[in-house]
Amino acid sequence: MKSEPEIINGGLAVDDRGEIAFVNDFHFEAVKRFYMVSNHKQGFIRAWHAHKNEAKYVFAATGTALVGAVKIDNWEKPSVDLPVGRYVLSSKKPQMLYIPPGYANGFMSLTSDLKLIFYSTSTLEESAGDDIRFDARYWDIWNVVER
Repeated sequence: MKSEPEIINGGLAVDDRGEIAFVNDFHFEAVKRFYMVSNHKQGFIRAWHAHKNEAKYVFAATGTALVGAVKIDNWEKPSVDLPVGRYVLSSKKPQMLYIPPGYANGFMSLTSDLKLIFYSTSTLEESAGDDIRFDARYWDIWNVVER
């Protein structure tokens, strides 16, 4: 497994029949389960969820999200000044975000129709024993800057 978050690019094929969204360079070898998460409203934040051993892959099935990933330096009291990777995932641009073990992740719905699919490298039982949570604004990356 890689040690840094990584975007795996996909694509969108459109013809007179419709469209196909794909991420052909994503391989399922290490995936043990998946789940889909949605929020009841735009702008809602779910964060921060960390694992020492579990890696995750994140895909926007519908809508758009701002996803954060931060490498944990101290599991008891991580620094609030750690650099946080910010990634925008959208169903209009198929991509998979890889989040390695040792990272906390979180997301904010940018659209009301957001549905994120998480692919995990741990079973539910393995994940439960490797589950660390921090406050949603511990790393407050959730401001969208107008440009």
